[in-house]
Amino acid sequence: MADKEKSGDVIIIKKYANRRLYNTDSSSYITLDHLAEMTREGVEFQVIDAKSGADITHQILTQIIMDEEAAGSQMLPVTFLRDLISMYGNSMQAMVPHYLEMSMSQFRDNQMKMRKAFEDSMGSNPLAKLAQQNMAMFKAATDAFMPGVAKGMGDEEGAEGEDKPAAPQSGNELDELRKQMAAMKEQIDKLSS
Repeated sequence: MADKEKSGDVIIIKKYANRRLYNTDSSSYITLDHLAEMTREGVEFQVIDAKSGADITHQILTQIIMDEEAAGSQMLPVTFLRDLISMYGNSMQAMVPHYLEMSMSQFRDNQMKMRKAFEDSMGSNPLAKLAQQNMAMFKAATDAFMPGVAKGMGDEEGAEGEDKPAAPQSGNELDELRKQMAAMKEQIDKLSS
């Protein structure tokens, strides 16, 4: 435990000459896939070259992006990549990282606002009400073909005057279901002929 290197909540990852990555927090070797998952989970980490002590987090994160792009999860459009490359050595190069950070932060904020607005609108959404009506029709149809089975089904609040069915006490539940299914099949056969 003494060789655990953590600064605050930042986990230190050491990269050795043999290209292996060592998580000092869990005392285990990890892969770039593990680092990608840690990034998605919001875990803060710093990758240090074990020999020189240099911070190589930027290079490792860039490698993860390259691997994701090569694996077919292409998120960066070619025009964006061309524009980004053209900014290297340009007088605007110093402004690009700050601009990209602000843009991504704004994107995350908008994403959270959209998610919240969507969740808030579900209560007054006509589609949600339609789904409730469909569930009520399904319950009525089930009750017509299999009386007693649909009571309380989909009723989180409970309908007026209806009690939720108690769990059957007998061991003949399967036989009862078979009888109900046979009655249902008989009714369907009558309707189809």
